[in-house]
Amino acid sequence: MKQLIIIGASGHGKVVADIAKINGYENILFLDDNDKAFECDGYRVVGKVSEFVNFDDDFFVAIGNAGTRQKIQLQLENANKTVVALVHPNAVIADNVKIGKGTVVMAGVVINPATTIGKGCIINTCSSVDHDNAIGDYVHISVGAHTAGTVKIGDKTWLGIGAVVSNNLSICENCIVGAGAVVVNNITESGIYLGVPAIKKE
Repeated sequence: MKQLIIIGASGHGKVVADIAKINGYENILFLDDNDKAFECDGYRVVGKVSEFVNFDDDFFVAIGNAGTRQKIQLQLENANKTVVALVHPNAVIADNVKIGKGTVVMAGVVINPATTIGKGCIINTCSSVDHDNAIGDYVHISVGAHTAGTVKIGDKTWLGIGAVVSNNLSICENCIVGAGAVVVNNITESGIYLGVPAIKKE
């Protein structure tokens, strides 16, 4: 039986579980450190995060916070656990796109040719990543966010809902680009960027 252990019994976990079911996982279980979490969208929570050592199934970390997601995924990798990528069948992905382990690609996403998506990323509902992008590890591209061609995004950066990044630009690691912001210049300093055009919040 094909079984997946999802770490993080949250709203994000619900979406991940739905994609996993569509991808043929016959049994889905959750691990979560919340003592009051007994189920997630009908799937059982069977233990704490640390109890991953008791399972030899496929794993996925469904936690929104990039730092926490990275920490747990690295623990799984160091323990030689199998961390999988999950792609919704209604996503449109070019043949030569590379997707790292632990990344989820949700419904309605478009990823165009010659793009690399790092590990532990969230490519959220109806977002798009155009050609020749280099998306780092643990990046979150939120619902309806879009990057144009030849964009580079550093590790653990978060594009908010509806954010837009113009072509031929780079965004460094550990940035938050606010909802609806439009990036028209390179971002070289970590921080929070808001507005049209996006500027750093002081």
